[in-house]
Amino acid sequence: MATTEHPPSRLRSWMLEGLSDMGKGVQQAPHAQPEPPHKGQRWWRVMCLTGVDYFSTLGYQPGIAALAAGLLSPVATLVLVLVTLAGALPVYRRVAEESPHGEGSIAMLERLLSFWQGKLFVLTLLGFAATDFLITITLSAADASTHLVENPHLTATLHNHQMLITLFLVALLGAVFLKGFLEAIGVAVALVGIYLGLNVIVVAVGLWHVLTAEHLVTDWTAALTAQHGSVFAMIGVALLVFPKLALGLSGFETGVAVMPHVKGNPDDTEERPTGRIRDTKKLLTTAALIMSAFLITTSFITTLLIPAPEFQPGGKANGRALAYLAHHYIGNTFGTVYDISTIAILWFAGASAMAGLLNLMPRYLPRYGMAPHWARAVRPMVIVFTLIGFLVTWIFDADVDKQGGAYATGVLVLISSAAIAVTIASRKAGRHKWTVAFAVISAVFLYTTVVNVIERPDGVKIGACFIAGIILVSLLSRLARAFELRVTSVTLDAMAERFVRDIASRKIRFIANEPDRRDKAKYRDKIEQIRKDNDVPESEDFVFVEVTVTDPSEFEARLNVRGEVLHDRYRVLTLESSSIPNGLAALLLHVREMTGHIPHIYFEWTEGSPFANFLRFFLFGQGEVAPVTREVLREAEPDPAKRPRVHTG
Repeated sequence: MATTEHPPSRLRSWMLEGLSDMGKGVQQAPHAQPEPPHKGQRWWRVMCLTGVDYFSTLGYQPGIAALAAGLLSPVATLVLVLVTLAGALPVYRRVAEESPHGEGSIAMLERLLSFWQGKLFVLTLLGFAATDFLITITLSAADASTHLVENPHLTATLHNHQMLITLFLVALLGAVFLKGFLEAIGVAVALVGIYLGLNVIVVAVGLWHVLTAEHLVTDWTAALTAQHGSVFAMIGVALLVFPKLALGLSGFETGVAVMPHVKGNPDDTEERPTGRIRDTKKLLTTAALIMSAFLITTSFITTLLIPAPEFQPGGKANGRALAYLAHHYIGNTFGTVYDISTIAILWFAGASAMAGLLNLMPRYLPRYGMAPHWARAVRPMVIVFTLIGFLVTWIFDADVDKQGGAYATGVLVLISSAAIAVTIASRKAGRHKWTVAFAVISAVFLYTTVVNVIERPDGVKIGACFIAGIILVSLLSRLARAFELRVTSVTLDAMAERFVRDIASRKIRFIANEPDRRDKAKYRDKIEQIRKDNDVPESEDFVFVEVTVTDPSEFEARLNVRGEVLHDRYRVLTLESSSIPNGLAALLLHVREMTGHIPHIYFEWTEGSPFANFLRFFLFGQGEVAPVTREVLREAEPDPAKRPRVHTG
């Protein structure tokens, strides 16, 4: 009895909206709709999306610098700005050239390694990226809730409710992305515009008070000289405390992660997105210059205008130095408006991180077979990341300080990997001067990373948990999808198509053969053995199929089939695939659709332990080929009457 295929539910259709099909050969998922081409946004609008992460660090960066460097805070911040403009910015401008589709430095390093060691390396970097992006979401929400709870008008009402407020803010961020990405960009543009405008007012007022009270500058310089003695000593101390200020480098990785959303030129193609690369460089440069100007001026005015004890835990300026100045020098009305703006942008700082996760993870894990098919859709991934955000917030008790080490570690590892990647790319391109320059930048970031890890080892521990989780889930997912048909397309050359058309006039019979010793005697003996084992009449003829395993760690691939005649007699179809059973199954299904006839394929049993052979298939794409080919066909074609026939003798 024929079964009627029910249409997908409205909820399922909404959840999987925009899901691009994996291209499972001839089988197309009934719910999948082709993803419409993204029209993109102007670069300055996308900059605001990354800027909610980058610019929002003004909410706590001046206070962190004051705690780390004391009176030396402006000098240490100047070192941070120099590293940003002379180090991180050139690195990520080059990353934008090398990976214009948003994969970032991870894609550059992926190309250097293949097979399973390459996949594990990428999964490790994805673990640090997840640490960076997810902690950005939870830390920013926790800091926003801290500003909310510490507001003088709300302290009595919201005291002891920081955890619930943080969870609510994380959930609200997820709801924005469930609504749609364009809405997230629109919110980011409004928040960044208001927040930067208010900060200009705070900085202007602060500079006015510093300049009109001349003793502040002279007192500060005198105190610096008394503490450190010479300019060289000041610079040395600033270099030592620089790793503690590394949070001010956030935003670059998300800047390239959201590249696909930059509009570029009308004539841009996916192969040559020249306008997108140019505009992304504008995005990165403009964001870095804006942030550098604010970092220098805010560290200067907060150091000179705020008493040192107020920066300490429990002080009125702890974690909210600019808000302290806004209330103290401009008034509580403006200060409250500034608080609201700061809380809003800190909450939405997770938007750029969420955008980075949604662009990065689906590019790798499903392609490796290490995530379910639905992981390519936006809305299910938003729900997954939001739930993980809940868990991280609960584990760290919505505490900003507890998450700072993990955040800095994730940022620094990604920037260091980017610097190393562009160094290698420059060396391969023969740009010797750039190679030396990027090597020096890599050394600086590696030093910063090592010092940060030594001082705050909890960051590596948290990153290791993310890495272990990603690898474990990835391997379990790949194991669950082991028998999935994962060939995206099948193409036959003219000779291969001719073989198939010719044999289709009779009965389509293939022989699976190992492409090792290809002499005349082997093909003759193979045919005789198959006839004997399966009682096939001599009047029936065969076409040999030979699969060469390429990279067994790859999950999805196209299949190109070539036809050739060997020894003036034997017709052979040759193909390359990451998995022999998948390559054979995809070919059989393609031949069935092409000819309208059910093909047959003949195997010999493989000697050895079934379990060991399965492991060989799982890791190396070979092993017990016959039963696995049949299982792949069974999953791909549920109707036994339409399924290609597998014979083993």
